[in-house]
Amino acid sequence: MTTQQTPTHRELDILKILWAHGECTVREVYESIRDDVPIVQNTVQAMLRTMEEKGLVQHRTVGRAFVYSPTAKKDRTIKQMVSKLLDTAFDGSVDQLVQSIFSLRAPSAAELNRLQELIRSQQSSKNKPQK
Repeated sequence: MTTQQTPTHRELDILKILWAHGECTVREVYESIRDDVPIVQNTVQAMLRTMEEKGLVQHRTVGRAFVYSPTAKKDRTIKQMVSKLLDTAFDGSVDQLVQSIFSLRAPSAAELNRLQELIRSQQSSKNKPQK
């Protein structure tokens, strides 16, 4: 097994299913994804094998079925993907990333409140003296 790599868009769809359920057979993943994604069960199986090679999932055998579970942690994976997007698409500019997100969808009042809390938290941590 190699070190964990960044998942593709479709691999992220599968990881979301595994993060929600903890572990699933190939069939369970397929049944969870087939209504949203035009895909066949053999493709899901092949993707899970590739994801295992990439260090994103692992499997155990139960009877004749492979039961997959995520090895990629959700928070770490999301941070890795956002960091890559920030660096490649926005040259590290956080404000351009946020502006781009706002141009796609206006945040709700609750989301704006949470964003303001995050900004205040960042400002107060920047103002604390370094030890």
